[in-house]
Amino acid sequence: MLLRVLQDEEYTVLPAANGAEALELAAAQSPQLALLDLTLPIQDGWQVLQRLASDHPLLPVVIITARPNQLFPALASGVGALMEKPLDLPKLLRTIRDLLEEPLEARRARVAGRPAEFHFLPPSPALVQS
Repeated sequence: MLLRVLQDEEYTVLPAANGAEALELAAAQSPQLALLDLTLPIQDGWQVLQRLASDHPLLPVVIITARPNQLFPALASGVGALMEKPLDLPKLLRTIRDLLEEPLEARRARVAGRPAEFHFLPPSPALVQS
């Protein structure tokens, strides 16, 4: 579903079935942004992020997860956003646009651990089932 939504927004999407495939695609295609689920087969999302950050230090990354307590690791990692499941697609699309338009100086600051905008998107109460 997310693939279709992003394509409808006219983004070129390179889906990966696992962490190793994601790294291969990133090496071959030089993406402008990465949406990274933490629960990936072969290599988990944190392992993939570590490699992406090494190979593409200014690549904006949105972590998507259903895992609890990931805010502080995400902040420490230098990613641009953390979005918790279930996804709020309009907020995700706004965040993607914001990160793609973000000045390089802001990305450099975040990666260096200096104050920079960080997008934390907890699930909307309307999306969470009781």
